Amino acid sequence: MAQVFLGVGSNIERERCITAGLDALRGLFDELALSSVYDSDAVGFEGQPFLNLVAAVSTELSVAELAAILRHIEVEHGRPANATRFSARHLDIDILTFDNEVGVLQGVQLPRDEILDNAFVLCPLAELSPHTLHPVMKRSYLSLWQAYDQSSQALSKVDFRWRGQVISRAK
Repeated sequence: MAQVFLGVGSNIERERCITAGLDALRGLFDELALSSVYDSDAVGFEGQPFLNLVAAVSTELSVAELAAILRHIEVEHGRPANATRFSARHLDIDILTFDNEVGVLQGVQLPRDEILDNAFVLCPLAELSPHTLHPVMKRSYLSLWQAYDQSSQALSKVDFRWRGQVISRAK
């Protein structure tokens, strides 16, 4: 079973779409481990703020199979099939890591560059799995987050409930 980290985000109907995305993921995987949910500005384009979190799953799917299923979930929840990379979206689910794979695997860049570039990915990843090592940097996500310029991107934890449970509390 591959250990996979997924980035989940939305800036259109944010709460509803994040909930729908988590419901879809829960239908695919026996267990989901979830970070807190964070509010962050859009990066790379002018748009409404996003809600973001990281989910950890185990899967026997290949990278290509998982990527296709995630794309299907995104489209089912309002993402245009031809959406550009930097655009508003109902639901965005990205494969951040797939075990310790490095490079382009079945058309997917692993690990995803955004891990090191964006607070809305690195912070929840460091919270969810602080001692896991980044496959390229060979440093823990917590140490990478501690070294990150945390003033470069505004990020705030938000209150969020899913399936009757509090998964996130604002500070």
